[in-house]
Amino acid sequence: MSENMAALTPRTPCIVSAVRTPLGAFQGALSSYTAMELGAFAIRGALERAGVRPEDVDEVIFGNVISANLGQAPATQAALGAGLPPSTPCTLVNKVCSSGLKAVMLAAQAIMAGSADVIVAGGMESMSNAPHYLPGARKGLRLGDGSVVDGLVKDGLWDPYGNIHMGSCAEMCADRFAVGRQQQVGPGGWGPRCGWLGVGSWGVGGWN
Repeated sequence: MSENMAALTPRTPCIVSAVRTPLGAFQGALSSYTAMELGAFAIRGALERAGVRPEDVDEVIFGNVISANLGQAPATQAALGAGLPPSTPCTLVNKVCSSGLKAVMLAAQAIMAGSADVIVAGGMESMSNAPHYLPGARKGLRLGDGSVVDGLVKDGLWDPYGNIHMGSCAEMCADRFAVGRQQQVGPGGWGPRCGWLGVGSWGVGGWN
């Protein structure tokens, strides 16, 4: 293979560390932390476990859905909170519930393309800190009542096309494609199967 052809060969990205915070209940023990603080905890932990220095990270790509009231550049805030240098490029991704996974996909593609060697990718969210909105307040509520809109539902849990809750969308899809509860979470279902595949991969060194 010529040097030019070798340069065009995609590289294989590897996950060298994976860290997450505990699952917190709505308005529970973690509700005092912002999404960026939670993201910073995960970034710092992942780097420490992998033995990667913060200055060696080429880019940070993080997913987030409810970005209202987080301030400018939430991904950068999380990276700086984890001790990464201000020169680190950071990108925020919003693909609703797939935001974190899309961030990982973009990171893998960048590594395969050779534009980066070390990327921190993941997602961060704090549903407990989602704000409420007051539509019309900027123009002035001159006469009559105003309505407060729940940002959590508006930006995170509501289908703007069918004007229904995302939980209802899931039920409709399950009915349309005949996907029963047992197929999802029962023995041999997708949920348990994905878990066992991950455990099996770990056991044979697939995560090394």
